[in-house]
Amino acid sequence: MTHVTKTAGTTTETVETDAGTARITWHAAKKARLVLAVSHGAGGGIEARDLTALAEVLPAHGVTVARVEQPWRVAGKKLAPAPKTLDAGWRGIWPALAKSGLPVISGGRSAGARVACRTATELGARAVLALSFPLHPPGKPEKSRADELLGSGVPTLVVQGGNDPFGKPAEFPEGTYALVEVPYGDHAFAVPKRADISQGQAVAVITDAVVEWTGSLG
Repeated sequence: MTHVTKTAGTTTETVETDAGTARITWHAAKKARLVLAVSHGAGGGIEARDLTALAEVLPAHGVTVARVEQPWRVAGKKLAPAPKTLDAGWRGIWPALAKSGLPVISGGRSAGARVACRTATELGARAVLALSFPLHPPGKPEKSRADELLGSGVPTLVVQGGNDPFGKPAEFPEGTYALVEVPYGDHAFAVPKRADISQGQAVAVITDAVVEWTGSLG
């Protein structure tokens, strides 16, 4: 069962999954050729600066953006559940994301990026967008999650902050994915005031890279 609410420029849809009720906020392109579905991390919501910017910019380039709130977040819980529960929620949301018949890019930030990588092949994703992929817990590079990234099985773009404690760009292994660095950015793509780029310029690095990449996908 789904419930749809429309406001100016967006449509909000609730979707029942095996992990609970999820919520999708749609930002539709007038002549869409792709859908980009992006979920949040374990400590934040869809109001994150990167997800918000993509929702504002991508529709003008033929990409409908679906910002997805996982069931635990909709339920008001502060801690994300185990990875298999996150994956179950994403699987339950997928039919609503794919109902238009357009190719769907599976994406997310941090924990959401891990979910996208783990489920991409199974769900038939066109590609994966991994924002702030948590390559390892801070200070624990030996606990690498590179196998999830390298195992996505579809074209993958990683956008990573230059100072991300969960994995700096130089720490990432060789692979067939593309990687774009956001200079000075931390895990939330925030840049310090002393940096020689502004916060707005840092966010533009993200949106410019995703616009170009999605253009290459058809």
